[in-house]
Amino acid sequence: MEKRLIIIDGNSLINRAFYAVPPLTDKNGMHTNAIYGFANILFKIISEYSPTHMGVAFDLKAPTFRHKMYADYKGTRKGMPEELAEQLAPLKEMLTYFNITKMELEGYEADDIIGTVSKHFEKEDIETLIITGDRDSFQLASDKIKILFTKKGVSELEIVDKQVMMNNYGITPTQFIDLKALMGDTSDNIKGVAGIGEKTGLKLIKEYKNIENLYEHIDEIKGSTKTKLENDKESAYLSKQLATININIPVEIESDEFLLKDFDNDKLNEFFIEHNMMSLVKKLKNFSNSDEQNSGSEAENTAKAEKIIDYSTDVDEFLQDRHTRIAIKIVRENYLVDIPAILSVCMLSNGKFYAISDFEKIKHILEDENIEKIGYDIKAEYLSLLPYDISLRGIKYDLKIAKYLLSPDNNSYDISEIAMEYGLSHLQSHEEFFGKGKKEKVINPFTKKEVEEYYMKVLDIVDSSYDIVMGAIKDAEMTKLFEDVEIPLITVLSDMEYIGVAIDKKELENQKIEFAKHIQRLESEIYELAGEEFNINSPKQLGVILFEKLNLPPVKKTKTGYSTDAAVLEELSDMHDIIGKIISYRQYTKLQSTYVEGLLNIINPNTERIHSSFNQTIAATGRISSTEPNLQNIPVRLEIGRNLRKAFIARQGCVLVDSDYSQIELRVLAHISDEEALIQAFSKDADIHTQTASEVFGVDISEVTKEQRGAAKAVNFGIVYGISDFGLSNNLGITKKKAGQYIKTYLDRYKNIEKYMQDVVAFGEEHGYVTTILGRRRSIPQLKQKNIMIKNLGKRLAMNTPIQGSAADIIKIAMVRVSNRLKRENLKSKLILQVHDELIIEATADEQDYIKALLQEEMSKAYDMKVELKVDINVGNSWFDTK
Repeated sequence: MEKRLIIIDGNSLINRAFYAVPPLTDKNGMHTNAIYGFANILFKIISEYSPTHMGVAFDLKAPTFRHKMYADYKGTRKGMPEELAEQLAPLKEMLTYFNITKMELEGYEADDIIGTVSKHFEKEDIETLIITGDRDSFQLASDKIKILFTKKGVSELEIVDKQVMMNNYGITPTQFIDLKALMGDTSDNIKGVAGIGEKTGLKLIKEYKNIENLYEHIDEIKGSTKTKLENDKESAYLSKQLATININIPVEIESDEFLLKDFDNDKLNEFFIEHNMMSLVKKLKNFSNSDEQNSGSEAENTAKAEKIIDYSTDVDEFLQDRHTRIAIKIVRENYLVDIPAILSVCMLSNGKFYAISDFEKIKHILEDENIEKIGYDIKAEYLSLLPYDISLRGIKYDLKIAKYLLSPDNNSYDISEIAMEYGLSHLQSHEEFFGKGKKEKVINPFTKKEVEEYYMKVLDIVDSSYDIVMGAIKDAEMTKLFEDVEIPLITVLSDMEYIGVAIDKKELENQKIEFAKHIQRLESEIYELAGEEFNINSPKQLGVILFEKLNLPPVKKTKTGYSTDAAVLEELSDMHDIIGKIISYRQYTKLQSTYVEGLLNIINPNTERIHSSFNQTIAATGRISSTEPNLQNIPVRLEIGRNLRKAFIARQGCVLVDSDYSQIELRVLAHISDEEALIQAFSKDADIHTQTASEVFGVDISEVTKEQRGAAKAVNFGIVYGISDFGLSNNLGITKKKAGQYIKTYLDRYKNIEKYMQDVVAFGEEHGYVTTILGRRRSIPQLKQKNIMIKNLGKRLAMNTPIQGSAADIIKIAMVRVSNRLKRENLKSKLILQVHDELIIEATADEQDYIKALLQEEMSKAYDMKVELKVDINVGNSWFDTK
């Protein structure tokens, strides 16, 4: 194998990675984006260039010999951001586990180390590749030394060698030093010759070869160029010294010290898990497997292949066994059919695997409440069985939900990543196995065995994780929350999805026509105000119209031109009539495509209902979210948004009963802060915002003005979300100073609320997390950050999470209570929707009054608080009618 050294400019690459990769933090709040980017490029270059030797050179904080020559060397550079500086030590730790040599030497820069090492390997006739984003290294290029210059962050590398230098600049690598001597380098604060740029510098070096020869023939130079060169002769020579990489630093180099050995996979694995880099865990696994396969014999590799799982398909054998806990996963067809057929029910029980096709014979076991059922995303299994009149009972454990409770801010709860984190067996991710889009695996009777084998591995992980994960939940004091709220909620949400909500298709089609008319009218008015037709949906074209043709002041720019986002348009709204039209146009087109047309496209042709998916593992606060459609995002503050609710109707012979918690988050705030004034206001069923205005502004309730009530309302809700004086000033359109006075007056009056805010932040800083009234935890790593903006975000999250999260806990308890009553009493009415703080039941006409009383009782008693949980209940034929 041909020898090859790769040597990396560590400071250059980590800087590039830091600015190229979006902000990432680990569970302790430490920033990790630079480490993540650096690790990815390590995998990439090792894979693509197969180095035999490898090293990473770093700068030290101490001054170098260049600072002694010129005190202002690099004097214009800003210090390293704290978010990057904290990543240096763990990055170097990671390199240790990669078994990559690290180099740094006081008094010298990384460039000097790289130069010395690369020239050493050149003498040994070993090819060297230098990875850097610093053009200074171009001077090192030779027949054996090439520069891999980082472009576009860290995703693209440009190879620079002697020929490229000649093609691009027309000079040799060593002449690049002379070029810098003339043109200087602002990034290093190397002055060069004032007024000499790259174009003139190249012309001079091409003609005179180097600055020494140039100054020997200075009289041949004419005009202002000669004057500039004469005035800055001393600077030119100093600049050349500063720009020259020292290739003979005092360090002993042994080539074998740079040999790239096997990674310490266990340590790397632990490191990536510790810093929440699960994709790198997967990459390491694939990388290691690839190396093993490439290095081993065919027989060895066959032995390393994953074994085929042995399992029984005999239903009688399954029935003969005694079951206490069953891990379950269902194989279903996935091509376009109304009700995908179940091909088999995969189960793990008593250490045995089963795949039962004749699953109706085991209905009594599936429905046995006393036999525990465990799984991963078990809602899918529950929903799969409903069309067959089988209700999966005894659900005890869902690994996905359990992991969500433990890590609510994770972006993904893929079982393969969970398995890696807990050191369980390796598993392909769902997407890797099943594919996606056009590459999605077709599941049918011919492929079911392959899927069964995959699911058996899933069930093995579920079963193996049970004691570990439930132990972690117990340690976090969330067992009651998990068992009494989150697990029962699975069936509640599943039933809501299965039942769906009736849709008035004709109403939507009429709205579609009306929306189209409005959009066409707005287009015409916008074109008239602009004086020409253009693509309103193109930010670039819109930017030209607004800021060049109409001469409106640009608010901010993006990489591609003027920003025309919502915030920018809002700021410009009073400056030209066209702005309001554009805002309306965007509202109408968004609602038309997302909701009017979107709802029409997802109506089930058999049921004439939509079946939204309700998610309990998305929002970190514990809130339930929905997709297809996203009911939470219907803009009900706009009349056109509210009108969409007309399409959500009750089926014939039924009505919709809408029950909405009144100001639940403010009631939670009163409860957890123990603020007597707020508690008393709610106890009297007073208008809480008028009461607050009276308290804060020191006026009688009858004298509270509309402006004062509006300010009190904004502060009330602002406190819930940890609002700042800046945020409140924007909301109310007042000065920051006045907004600050409002907040101060409010907190002076409500001392216990201020104390709550201080206490919950202090708790979060001490423990690293905050909790809801039911003990739901959320880590707040931002509180540990030194960056004031990030720390303030952490404070707002710490104040808001217990309030919003507790409200989420209460609505979930209410859902479980209501659903249990409906089933226990065998009522025909069904819970069909949950949106924000409201529940909607499709009630039969004869049960309508009873349902209203049931909702009032179960929702108001969901949690015992110091203030009443007030519930507003309304009835209508459509969702719109209930408001």
